[in-house]
Amino acid sequence: MTRRHGPARVAMTAGAAAMTAGAAAAMARAGYAALRRRPPGGAAAWARTNHRGEAVTLLEGPAVVLGAALASALAPGLPPRGRAALVAAGAGAATFGGYDDLAGGGDRRGFRGHLGALAAGEVTTGAVKIVGIGTTGVVAAALAGGRPADVIINAGLIAGGANLLNLFDLRPGRALKVALAGGALLAGTGGPGAAPAVAGPAGAALALLPEDLGERAMLGDAGANALGAMLGAAASASLPRPARVAVLAGIIGLTAASEVVSFTAVIERTPALRWLDMLGRRPAAARGRADAGGTGDAGGSGDAGGSGDAGGSGDAGGSGDAVSGPTANGRRRAPAAPGIPGAGPAPGAISP
Repeated sequence: MTRRHGPARVAMTAGAAAMTAGAAAAMARAGYAALRRRPPGGAAAWARTNHRGEAVTLLEGPAVVLGAALASALAPGLPPRGRAALVAAGAGAATFGGYDDLAGGGDRRGFRGHLGALAAGEVTTGAVKIVGIGTTGVVAAALAGGRPADVIINAGLIAGGANLLNLFDLRPGRALKVALAGGALLAGTGGPGAAPAVAGPAGAALALLPEDLGERAMLGDAGANALGAMLGAAASASLPRPARVAVLAGIIGLTAASEVVSFTAVIERTPALRWLDMLGRRPAAARGRADAGGTGDAGGSGDAGGSGDAGGSGDAGGSGDAVSGPTANGRRRAPAAPGIPGAGPAPGAISP
């Protein structure tokens, strides 16, 4: 009887996860279509121009968060505390990431830049985001419950996951691929609640992956921070303490490495990683144009300029296709973004 119950329970869990993923995908696509029809604040607020001189929109991020959070809130097979933690992690990270997307400045970059400015009495949008996402991690971890040591570890996973995934949002589809790979790994190695917990973010990510790979839209800080935070919350709810400590150590190590090592440079000189990174993407722009700004993520060998992986908090290279300047996440003002009706001057863009 026990043997029959085991496979039956696995099947029920898999079914619940598939239902949640499907709902998240449907809501993300519907949300994206609705946002494109009536973008809050107008299309110009969300318009960016990529390295090809083509228009992209940041509306992918809010749509991903909408699908992932709503599906997680209704997910079968998750305890109420787990649902609350997932929704709080996603909504909080999206709020502060979106604020930095739309109101950010590019004078300060990375943890060192933003915290240094704060020490000097200057409150940057990046500093607000650092504090806000840190607070989000604590709130979501407290909602998940557990001993004080677990709350501290889980808060680190949620806030650290939000930051780390944003560091990968420097090329089309890259952050979504990392999120999907991380979700699959967690679902396969975590406890019984792992698959339902990652289903919402994974379903929403998969639904909008074509838009990202096609360079029509990008996650922005709102989407990347939220997906990373939700995966951190899923890990908090499904991994034993030793595994969570190991994952948190890995997050801290990668974040520290990003201050001095370009993730893009590592990917580009590693054939297997480069193949995965280019899978589904359009061919890279001519190196003379795309790489003229510098090396790795710092000057932009592809879609992002800024300071890319060195950004620490994900603010410098920030999100997807745009680069540095005095607007959101250090992106430079540029001429009107073609292809987005009514876009006007793009708030953040790169020079081809």
